[in-house]
Amino acid sequence: MQEIVIGKDQFSIGELIGKGGEGEVFTIKGRSGQAVKIYNSSLRTQREDKVRAMVSEGLAVKTDLVAYPGEVVTDRRGNFVGFVMRLVSGYRPLHELYTPKSRQRHFPIADYRFIVHVAINVVRAVGKVHQTGCVIGDLNHSGVLVAQDGTVALIDADSFQFSLNGKSYPCVVGVPDFTPPELHRKNLASVRRIIEHDNFGLAVAIFHLLFMGRHPYAGRYNGPDISMGDAIAQNRFAFSLARRAATQTAPPPGAPTLDTFPDVVARAFENAFGLTPGARPSTLDWIHALKTLEGSLSRCSKVKTHYYPSAAGGCVWCKLTSNSGFDMFPDLTAAEPSIPTDPRGTEQAIREIQAFRVPTAADLLHLAAAPRSASNALREARSGKRGRALLGLLLMGGAVAGFFYAAPVWFLWIGLAIWGWVTFSDREVESSPFYQAFKDADGRVQRELDGFVQRNGMTEVLRVYSNLDAAISTYKGHDDAFAREIMVLKSNRESRQRQAYLDKFSIRRANISGIGPAKTATLISFGIETAADVHRSAVLRVPGFGDVMTSKLVSWRRGHESRFKYDRTPNAQDVADERALRGRFTAEKAKLESTIRNGLATLRSAKTRLDALPAKARSDRSLTDALTARAQAEQDLRDLGVSVPASNVALTLTQASRSVPQPPNPPRANTPTPQSPRVTVLSGKPSCPRCGASMIRRKARRGRNAGGQFWGCSRYPHCKGTRNI
Repeated sequence: MQEIVIGKDQFSIGELIGKGGEGEVFTIKGRSGQAVKIYNSSLRTQREDKVRAMVSEGLAVKTDLVAYPGEVVTDRRGNFVGFVMRLVSGYRPLHELYTPKSRQRHFPIADYRFIVHVAINVVRAVGKVHQTGCVIGDLNHSGVLVAQDGTVALIDADSFQFSLNGKSYPCVVGVPDFTPPELHRKNLASVRRIIEHDNFGLAVAIFHLLFMGRHPYAGRYNGPDISMGDAIAQNRFAFSLARRAATQTAPPPGAPTLDTFPDVVARAFENAFGLTPGARPSTLDWIHALKTLEGSLSRCSKVKTHYYPSAAGGCVWCKLTSNSGFDMFPDLTAAEPSIPTDPRGTEQAIREIQAFRVPTAADLLHLAAAPRSASNALREARSGKRGRALLGLLLMGGAVAGFFYAAPVWFLWIGLAIWGWVTFSDREVESSPFYQAFKDADGRVQRELDGFVQRNGMTEVLRVYSNLDAAISTYKGHDDAFAREIMVLKSNRESRQRQAYLDKFSIRRANISGIGPAKTATLISFGIETAADVHRSAVLRVPGFGDVMTSKLVSWRRGHESRFKYDRTPNAQDVADERALRGRFTAEKAKLESTIRNGLATLRSAKTRLDALPAKARSDRSLTDALTARAQAEQDLRDLGVSVPASNVALTLTQASRSVPQPPNPPRANTPTPQSPRVTVLSGKPSCPRCGASMIRRKARRGRNAGGQFWGCSRYPHCKGTRNI
């Protein structure tokens, strides 16, 4: 068909811009900004009445967010063939925004603010549909389109449920993973849709956006594998915190959790995927929740393109990157920055910092005078033991006398003698209470030392000093770290090229027998988005994928992989990758230099106060009392002939206040997670540059430094941080 009739005018169809199960969509020559949908001949009779009713109601002029039928289209004989609608040009399907790899291809500069903004626009578009008196019915990601500026358009409007003059025109289709629990296993062609059904599909779309393509019902069920349709029908919301025991389902590994978001957003999802359809949030409820989220976004201090919900307490995208090696929102503007550096001045600052005299714990903890006698507790314990010894002697003496004067009852005297011996033998004072008393006293000294530092305003100075130690170590190894990463970048060129090639083949567009929309959504929820993500071990960990399905996916990947050809010629991507790596390292080096120079300035300004600390410590009553109590506990142990344990007291700093610039990690690296609540900063031992814990001397067993000593993290093997001695 080349010619169509709109009203009384004849037009020619233009370029084919879309094709689906119901028909094809073309541009219209001579009608800019409009398109025509031409139904397959077998469907025209079924669709005509509904389309004519929508056109007569004037739905197309009520909103520009929905591609409603605007005019009826016939052939030259007057037979119905389709309708005219708004031409939605330059838009992409919603799933290409929320699935991470496709987002980086089609929306390369989109950050999480953009995601939330689009979610709000999706809600508004759905709200407009409801205001026109329609129910979408088949709300799914394919019917929602997004432009580069975040505007949203809804298509396939001719499938919406619509009523006019008492006649209802139903929505007869539906996508299983967007269909609410109460409609599963029902004939959708005979079901009257209501807004609560749309509210479920809308919540799924919002969840997809906020959770990076995860489906709310794709998780690990604590039982036999079930399909996603069954999971929805059984109300097993995988991310629920309120119904975790009831759902028996956990989110996929590495997924954000509900407590990452503000309470109003978490409650909205709990209600949307709960047990009561009427409690599902409306479009107005979602606008309020998403506006709250939008206003709570924080910017990451390390990666400028990372915006995250403040409720998370830290950058969730940095955390996910360190765990998976894939950055959800990479900084694509990272070129080699023209940041001025001053290596000579920084080296001079390092020498001055290393020569700087900062008081140690030993300088502040003067030795308390040794007590002249044992404590009252020890004297009382010894007095009690002497009484028991005397009682034991009396009992044994009575037993001896009994043998002489009443021998026939000898068994009584034997028992009395044993009792006396046991009582007499227990004449030594038990050392464990006094050992514990020393540990308690040592802990009190630590608390008082912390309080002394805080009272004298030295907490920030010690934090800076601790950070300088780690920053200097990182700075000195920075050039070597960059050289290593350049070598790695060049050595894995072929594998990166193969990865980029396989990433072009989306799971969503794959035509694999037995893997429909629901299974595709499950795969994407478990991080398998393209052919590059398909590995047998990874697929087998996805619920519902056994050997048969896994083999199909692996064969699909191998088919594409067999057509890959490695190009040895340097290309623009190589230049961009090296420039990005160099840019990250240059920026981090500049940050380290700034940290070192600013830290030195802080130490210089605090020098007078630091020099005065030892004298102040000697006159601090609380600290002196704690030291006296510990000296008494130490003396008691010596009186008992027990070795005195080593003190654990040191100047300390809470881990939460550390802020040490670290060299940029390559995408595959795993950043160690600090686990120790406190770190030693001035105890004579260096702190670990990775996690901040104290370090101990170790001997190298192999390598070019075999036999030599180095500082190793005390948390090894959980942390493998090292320093040179």
